[in-house]
Amino acid sequence: MVGIISRDNFHSDIGSEFLVNTITGANIWRKSAVAIYLFVAVFILSAPLHAKDLPDFTDLVERHGQAVVNISTVQTQQLDTNHFFPGIPNIPEDSPFYEFFRRHMQPFADPRKKYESRSLGSGFIISKDGYILTNAHVVESANEITVRLTDKREFGAKVIGADQKTDIALLKIDADDLPVVTQGNPDQLKVGEWVIAIGAPFGFENTVTAGIVSAKGRSLAQENYVPFIQTDVAINPGNSGGPLFNMKGEVVGINSQIYSRTGGFMGLSFAIPIDMAMEITSQLKAHGKVSRGKIGVMIQEMTEELAESFNLDKSRGALVVSVEKDGPADKADIKIRDVILRFDGKDIDASSDLPRIVGNTKPGVKVPVEIWRNGSVKKLTVAVGEMPGEDSSTTIQKQSKSGDATSRLGLALRELSARQKNELGVDNGLLVQEVYDGIASNAGIHPGDIILGFNNQDIKSIRQFNKLLDDAKKGRNIALLIKRGDITTFITIKIDG
Repeated sequence: MVGIISRDNFHSDIGSEFLVNTITGANIWRKSAVAIYLFVAVFILSAPLHAKDLPDFTDLVERHGQAVVNISTVQTQQLDTNHFFPGIPNIPEDSPFYEFFRRHMQPFADPRKKYESRSLGSGFIISKDGYILTNAHVVESANEITVRLTDKREFGAKVIGADQKTDIALLKIDADDLPVVTQGNPDQLKVGEWVIAIGAPFGFENTVTAGIVSAKGRSLAQENYVPFIQTDVAINPGNSGGPLFNMKGEVVGINSQIYSRTGGFMGLSFAIPIDMAMEITSQLKAHGKVSRGKIGVMIQEMTEELAESFNLDKSRGALVVSVEKDGPADKADIKIRDVILRFDGKDIDASSDLPRIVGNTKPGVKVPVEIWRNGSVKKLTVAVGEMPGEDSSTTIQKQSKSGDATSRLGLALRELSARQKNELGVDNGLLVQEVYDGIASNAGIHPGDIILGFNNQDIKSIRQFNKLLDDAKKGRNIALLIKRGDITTFITIKIDG
């Protein structure tokens, strides 16, 4: 017989027994649920403590941290009192104002005295007999360099050589049987992989920070020779020159730069790949300087618009905008408007790849080069030259003010005289006399520019220029080779009418 609970029989014996059983079952269920919840909560809270995927850096630091050093430098310099008193000239001692400023405007700098400034950095030992790698900017202009080991020993160091282009410096201390780092392979690094840095940020010695590889082969402005490893490892002033380790305890990079709007860490740190650093080191150790290859071209980045105008399948390679006369490229038949696609078997995906690859090529060797010219690939061989210490510059003379013709781009053009060609060092071209409102003005062409080429053709006359312009299809991009002062570059213009 089944008891049914209702208002009428709620107090009956049967109903009471059913109610007791129901309540008892509910209590048991509640207790079980609470136990389950507690178990799940404890599991969730304790799981991260035992996760196998989280890295443990302790053994790595203990085994390899002893090869990391702190570097302190002293620079002696003569200061100007204008540094302390803006707008006030140096005051001689016999001046009636000398004593006033000395007493009442502290600090008072004596322009005849030299003052010392100090800076800190990091480095790491690469050989047991005391060779140390660091950044060139850490020891730049240093009169004294002190290396401090993890065991508190200090040594004076001398600079064997430094390379500003890659920011690498090789130091030597007089010591033996030192702990050394193990070199890794940056090519095997993967984006997202754990890495750590050891250094002395803000002077805090032997500080360990960790993060992941954010990107590889990163190009930075004004840094044409280094494919940086980007990380989110906390790097601050004082970390410069210190090692970047992978989880095997191998050095894969030298911490060199940070991107920051505050001067401190913002999550963007850049390291020099160790294989490149060791190549530089071997040259510094042998010769005290670095020898780099050159081929004698000026290049610019390929854009989608330029690629379209050159009938290239996509934006890639380095576009040649100038060729040094009688230089390696000139002798190899590389010409303006060529797009260098491969150099010594290596793809040139971006123009920034070419200076690094050429610079790392030994001068004197002959290497294969693939270029894009007139809609097809052409293979050449270039004998790599040696980059000089400084580049020479030329002066471009001022141009005439009168014009002969106006193109439908909004340009007043004039053909160059023989004398102007000689002064400018060109064989052909048109002088831009005036630039009116229109697509040429919007594209950035200025009066005084010299138009040397139109897509794949050299420009020798206004008639030829206008004929090429008339033949250009509406909606297509054309590429004008422009010489402006010492710079030669392509400017793209979309024909809209």
